[in-house]
Amino acid sequence: MDFIQKLTLVWNDSSLRKRLVFIGVMLVVFRLLSSIPIPGIDLLRLQEFLAGNQFFGLLNIFSGGGLSSLSIVMLGVGPYITASIIMQLLTMMSPKLKAMYQEDGEAGRAKFSQYSRLLSVPLALVQAFSFLIILSRSGVVSDLAFFSTLVNVSIITAGSLLVMWIGELMTEYGIGNGTSLIIFAGIVASLPTAVSQFVFTYLYPDFDPSILPTLIGFLAIALVVVWGVVVVTEAERPIPVTYAKRVRGMKVYGGVSTYLPLRVNQAGVIPIIFALSIMLFPQMIASVLSVANNSVLQAVSTLLNTVFANQWVYSILYFVLVFLFTYFYTAVTFDPETISTNLQKNGAFIPGVRPGASTSEHIASVVTRITLVGAVFLAFVAVLPLAMQGITGNQTLAIGGTALLIVVSVVLDFVKKIDAQVSMREY
Repeated sequence: MDFIQKLTLVWNDSSLRKRLVFIGVMLVVFRLLSSIPIPGIDLLRLQEFLAGNQFFGLLNIFSGGGLSSLSIVMLGVGPYITASIIMQLLTMMSPKLKAMYQEDGEAGRAKFSQYSRLLSVPLALVQAFSFLIILSRSGVVSDLAFFSTLVNVSIITAGSLLVMWIGELMTEYGIGNGTSLIIFAGIVASLPTAVSQFVFTYLYPDFDPSILPTLIGFLAIALVVVWGVVVVTEAERPIPVTYAKRVRGMKVYGGVSTYLPLRVNQAGVIPIIFALSIMLFPQMIASVLSVANNSVLQAVSTLLNTVFANQWVYSILYFVLVFLFTYFYTAVTFDPETISTNLQKNGAFIPGVRPGASTSEHIASVVTRITLVGAVFLAFVAVLPLAMQGITGNQTLAIGGTALLIVVSVVLDFVKKIDAQVSMREY
């Protein structure tokens, strides 16, 4: 079935059409909310601040673009994502949470999600207050009195919970993951600005033919990077699995051969989020210490700013942290022992490998090897914008990073969900 026929089939189906229209309406509502700013903003200082701060640039991505205008939904789904990450890390320390998430089925995952929603409320309060203080010291927001601060924190927190609710509605009544679609919408909404900046920098009004080879090379690298992200995101390592034959009454069950798909990039973009948080935390401390009256604290601030201002040092540390966090997050979320136990309970085994501990060790060994490929590629894509900016000395010629990984993952997931809905209706 070609693309045009699939689109026609999707639009002619009333149920799918309602789901798509609902997603479109919710995204429009979200974009309208993201254009309503909180009071007391200096837009010029805000643009300068976001351009020179990668941490807030990343948060702007996860807020769906709401942070770029300091809107009432400036936090977006950031607190909910942070809460989800914390809850997943807690499964490593709490056997009860681990059993709830991995063994209790849909009811357990629903309860786990509810805990994540509740945890996102205090996180939103803390983030809202911290942002207002940092932005106030940077001159982006005018000095706030106690009552004004309280009101703004309440509005920003309520806005974050509203966006979280919109995402849940999109997941339930739409197609795909609503949270991912909100982030995707924010990234796509920034594309016209990026394209216009590129056009007015290189193509209009005075086009220099000497830069044509550079632009062609940039386009070729961009296509290769996008192709690589798609391939690695979809890549799987199949492990053959065979179900033993079982006789029940007069019937024989089992004897079927299948495979266990292990994704090359198990962690997604989570390691990049962790690495950026670790890398940019010292810079936030430096910005706070810079306003201190103590000479020692100011010296520490100057040292931190000097170290992290070096592009190559920053890129190397960033690469190493993304690499290490990929292994860490994979170890937290992927449990070979649970898979081995489930295979054994269902009468399945890996040919040539004994059930039990040997199967667990074999799966862990395979995951370790394929995670090496995923970790290196993820770290490479994460630092690619920094590397290209360092080589070319141009801020606009950059490809890769968190935004590209999110866009590719969301598009692939959305297309798969559409295909699943179409296939279900065909049968």
